[in-house]
Amino acid sequence: MIQVTDLSQSFGKKKVLDAVTIEIGQHEICALVGRNGAGKSTFINSLLGLLPVNQGRITINSRQVTKKYADWKKLIAYLPEKFMLYPMLTGIENITFFAEAVDKKAVPERIERALRSVSLWDDRDVQVKKYSKGMLQRLGLAITLYQESSILILDEPTSGIDPMGRKEILEVLKSLDDKTILLSSHHLDEIRQVCTHVAYLEDGKMAKYKVEDFLKTHDLGGF
Repeated sequence: MIQVTDLSQSFGKKKVLDAVTIEIGQHEICALVGRNGAGKSTFINSLLGLLPVNQGRITINSRQVTKKYADWKKLIAYLPEKFMLYPMLTGIENITFFAEAVDKKAVPERIERALRSVSLWDDRDVQVKKYSKGMLQRLGLAITLYQESSILILDEPTSGIDPMGRKEILEVLKSLDDKTILLSSHHLDEIRQVCTHVAYLEDGKMAKYKVEDFLKTHDLGGF
C-alpha cells in the first residue's frame, strides 16, 4: 500500500505539489492522470525517493520513504517510460544482466517466470535489436517483475506502441492481480480497461476516484 500525506514539492517559487494526500490500497491498479507539466514525474520521483520530500510523509507498506532507512526499496519496482537495453544481447541475456544488478547471482526460475508472464520465453534467445517496440516494453516489464516486488510503478508503459503491442501490455497488466500498481497514462481507453482507480493531478492538488466515477465527471477533451 502507498500512503502519501500532505506532500508538497516546490522548485524555486513554483509549487508543483500542494499538500497531496492519497492512499493507494493493496491490489489496486491506480492510473496517475494529469496534463503535461501537472507534476506527475515529480510525484513519481518523490515516491521512489529520487526527490527529497520538502514537506509531508510517504510510506510504502507502512515503511517511511527516507534515505536513512532503505528497506522500503525492496517493496517497490519501477519501469520508466524510457529505459536502456543492450541491443546486441538476447532477451534472456538482458534480463540476466539486470537481475544480477539486484542479486549477486540471477535466479533462473525467476527469470523464466518473468519472461513467461510477458509471453517472451519463446523469444528469449533473440537479440533485442530484432524485437518490436511492444516486445521491448514487455521485456522491460519482465525485468521489473523479476524483482517480485509487491508494488509496481509504471511510467507510460504503452507509450509509442502500436495497437497490438498496447493490447499485449494491457493483457499482462490485467493478469497481475497480486500486485499494487500505479500507472502513469494519458490513454483513457486503457485506463478504462485495466485500472480500478484514478489519481487526478491538477494545479498541484490530487484527488482519487473510482474509474467509472472519474470518466463520468471529467471531460478532458484533448487530454
